[in-house]
Amino acid sequence: MYLLQHVELQVPSPKQDEVLLKMEATSINPFDLRIQKGIVWPFLPRKFPHIPGIDAAGEVFEVGSGVKNFKAGDKAVSVLFNICGGGLAEFAVAKENLTVSRPPEVTAFQGAALPIAGLAAHECLLRTPGFNYEKTGQQLNLLITAASGGVGQYAVQLAKLGNAHVTATCGARNLDLVKSLGADEVIDYKTPDGAALKSPSGRKYDAVIHCATGFPWSTFKPNLSTNGKVFDITPTPSVFMTYALQKLTFSKKQLVPLLMTPKKEKLDFLLNFVKEGKIKAVIDSIHPLSKAEEAWAKSIDGHASGKIIVKP
Repeated sequence: MYLLQHVELQVPSPKQDEVLLKMEATSINPFDLRIQKGIVWPFLPRKFPHIPGIDAAGEVFEVGSGVKNFKAGDKAVSVLFNICGGGLAEFAVAKENLTVSRPPEVTAFQGAALPIAGLAAHECLLRTPGFNYEKTGQQLNLLITAASGGVGQYAVQLAKLGNAHVTATCGARNLDLVKSLGADEVIDYKTPDGAALKSPSGRKYDAVIHCATGFPWSTFKPNLSTNGKVFDITPTPSVFMTYALQKLTFSKKQLVPLLMTPKKEKLDFLLNFVKEGKIKAVIDSIHPLSKAEEAWAKSIDGHASGKIIVKP
């Protein structure tokens, strides 16, 4: 496991098609923790020091050559996929093709909470056969596990903007929160029904957005409809193996590892939902950059309600 420490570095310079952001906020995602644990090495980190943080909200400080849609002073939200990181800094370089304008109706904290978590939830729904935001066609039955977490909170809200009945699991202290986000049924995951992932109304799930850990395929399978899919947002090697076996055997019920490529257009789409008040960011806590390790520890603990924000 790589250690976190505060260091002084030179302010980076934007290259072609890049913008330099003066950071206003970032948030911590499970993928950041996977990088720290060395799970995705040798792909990341490729270079040290590596600055964690993929989500970014800030003000454009400088633009590189070829940048057409941003100028100094613009407010922006971005997904940072640079070799060196990272949002846990006072300045960060972002690709123009992964950066969108942040409207004044959206705060920096709301913007920083959205990118990876919101895009993951949105991607699962887009891959769910029959789901749409027009609320047309047959109503789908969805299960969202760990619905009070970073991805889960967006999954509930986005699903309810579409043609879905939502069953959600969370801890007892967050039952009211998840209900307030629009879930039709909310189950305490520590109860017998919660552990078995059973819908209180006896529904079979057309899709599961699985944001928790520790549930074997055998728990999901009896709760799925004929063609039900389970989207695992933090897949382990065993999930990939199960998926491959199911593809080989033409199984209608499938455990699907979520592999997501962020797209500017999708981020802008979600940011408009925030602007219009159709979805909101549930923020667990806000930490100064000088105490980023406290935010990191809270994320590792795994019981945050919503997103953990770090501000310079």
